[in-house]
Amino acid sequence: MAAFNLTPSETSTFTLTGIPGLEAFHIWISIPFSMFYIIGLLGNFMLLFVVGKEQTLHKPMYLLICMLALTDIGTSTSIIPKALFIFWFNLKGITVSGCLTQMFFLHAVSVMHSGVLVIMAFDRYIAIYNPLSYDTILTNTRIAKLGLVGLIRSVLFILPAPLLLSRQPFCANHIIPHTYCEYIAVAKMSCGDITVNGTYNLVIVFVVIGLDLTLIALSYGLIIRAIFRISSKKSHQKALNTCTAHICVILTSYTPSIFSNLTHQFSLAFPPHVHIILANLYFLVPPMVNPLIYGVKTKELRDKVVKYIYIIFSPRAIDLNSV
Repeated sequence: MAAFNLTPSETSTFTLTGIPGLEAFHIWISIPFSMFYIIGLLGNFMLLFVVGKEQTLHKPMYLLICMLALTDIGTSTSIIPKALFIFWFNLKGITVSGCLTQMFFLHAVSVMHSGVLVIMAFDRYIAIYNPLSYDTILTNTRIAKLGLVGLIRSVLFILPAPLLLSRQPFCANHIIPHTYCEYIAVAKMSCGDITVNGTYNLVIVFVVIGLDLTLIALSYGLIIRAIFRISSKKSHQKALNTCTAHICVILTSYTPSIFSNLTHQFSLAFPPHVHIILANLYFLVPPMVNPLIYGVKTKELRDKVVKYIYIIFSPRAIDLNSV
């Protein structure tokens, strides 16, 4: 894992408080948190396993679903294990290097997640606008290259954030009122001028989310235009159904992200515990529901998942394994 230099103030450890004001309920809060996290891991690993095992699913669309699953695993795993250690064992300490590293991976994977959604919108446009040339335009190799570009973009955009914070002098109060090292929450602990940090965060939010949402909106504008050119009503419905899962994932991803960033950036009048719970749910709920969305809306994938669930849990399979 990447490591960052300690701050000039010689601070070596921060304290993550968990959810301020609800410390007495940490154990109870950990129950849904851990359940959502485990369900999300199982669902996403199941998708990765099924797509990896089935040659018929080695297609661009399913490769993108696997990329999305990996980013979902990455975002939730960046923060939830530490949050559960706080809730269960009261282990609140985190080193400055560990804090900045967590921050980097969390936000880099989040930007990667956004980039994958843009590629998926482009994929749906090609599938509807030019279905006959889909296999030649979007090959697995081309999708992998687009994914690599998205990864490089996320690293370049997010790397300056922890580097800027690593140069800040921190005050005597090393307490972060959060379950993870959120960028603005850590920046507000600094004794120095954080204007650059705040501006950088706002620019990243609007450039990344704004640019990606614009590209997605452009893709869907072209998709709608292409659909209206289709004469068959049945084909209209089929074309819209191919986009439903992606639209649902976009809504679950961007809506809480924008809300969480803006409320923290501008210190809107929400109780701290409400903001922190919502921020955690943003990294818990989409990874949990995204496999369900694609499992329900994508028939080919759904059939393969049901097949493997039956193999794993059927009495015949259990009997064979016990022999």
